Amino acid sequence: MSHYGHSLVAVALAMGLLVPVALSQKPPAPAPPPPSNKPTQPPTLGSSQPTLPEVEGDLVVFLRGRIATNDGTSLPNDTMVERVCNESVRQQVYATPQGDFSMQMESRFDSVLDASAGPAPLEPEAKRDGARGIPRRELMNCELRASAAGFRSNSITLLDLTPSGSTIDVGAIVVQRTAKIKGMTLSATPYKAPANARKAYEKGLAAERNGKVAEARKYFEQALEIYPRFASAWFQLGTVFEKQNQKDSARAAFAQATTIDTRFLPAYLSLAAMAYEAGNWTEVLQYTGHIIDHDLLNHGGVGAGYFLDLDELYPAEAYFYNALANYNLNKFEEAEKSALKAERVDLYTNFPRLHLLLAEIFTRKRSYAGAISELKAYLDLAPHAKDTDQVRERLAELERLNHSAPTSEKPVQN
Repeated sequence: MSHYGHSLVAVALAMGLLVPVALSQKPPAPAPPPPSNKPTQPPTLGSSQPTLPEVEGDLVVFLRGRIATNDGTSLPNDTMVERVCNESVRQQVYATPQGDFSMQMESRFDSVLDASAGPAPLEPEAKRDGARGIPRRELMNCELRASAAGFRSNSITLLDLTPSGSTIDVGAIVVQRTAKIKGMTLSATPYKAPANARKAYEKGLAAERNGKVAEARKYFEQALEIYPRFASAWFQLGTVFEKQNQKDSARAAFAQATTIDTRFLPAYLSLAAMAYEAGNWTEVLQYTGHIIDHDLLNHGGVGAGYFLDLDELYPAEAYFYNALANYNLNKFEEAEKSALKAERVDLYTNFPRLHLLLAEIFTRKRSYAGAISELKAYLDLAPHAKDTDQVRERLAELERLNHSAPTSEKPVQN
């Protein structure tokens, strides 16, 4: 490889430049849309639709109920309830931290974003302007649903609900988690553990988030005393050991998680990262190969009860480690395949140094145009990196090689 110039991969590995930068947090969930200030005409009921008998004073003033998760876990603080009529959002109200909500029916002509969701009085007094409350027949084309990041909600139709005075208790709106909550790593075991073990585990997560590492360790160990097959707790205990610089204990905890559950992929990724730091490329290949073989990165899921958290198992990271291991084991074709896959799935461009690796792979193939493109991509993504001078020198060298190579010998650009 000497006639290609000094390898950036060798330099990058020596300087730690190819260590991936993990995601620090998920992108924030989008804020709820602002309510419309334009008056909306009440729905016109066709003659084919069922009607309710006109009853004087049959006004609905409050809708109240609660939101519950199907797995018993907590709701986000910004969980919202929406009243949707004829496929249009007419009113929104935030639920309390406990999931309770009440929605006041001020006027059928207004869309309202309520500031609070406190309990409704059983018999609210009437307003003097007569605008408080909506005739029940005006709600027959309406339904309630919840809106929360990472959840899918069922809906409750208001057609057949029986009011108690001027209040309708709609019961529970059940939401199902579609994205895994932080800390509930790719395993169904948090839901199999006894309640007291889950409680200790959740306390450990809270302590770790607050930087109380020793306290977090105590709670994770407590959870494992209650339920030794708690794979998620073993994994979190391993992360705590890493923060305490207890590498052997961390490795043992991660390994225990994989022994309990072979589909617990974040533990394999942590073991791959530790093997990378030790330069044990055979182990890196073993652990990342296990992740890839489980089809998570090809199909986006690992079966019922498993949830993907991109903070804890970012697909590009697994492929990046796999490419590095193959490259250092002189398996260049496999390295290129994994590196290109990592490049495709690196949606947030968290691995700019991946382009350095691809540049070296293309350079070995004398695909100078492809290598040049990768180095330019790296400089675009990391313009202030410490190695930019080296990369620019390498770029200039490759541009000279590409310019001097006979046209017939130039490979097709990757």
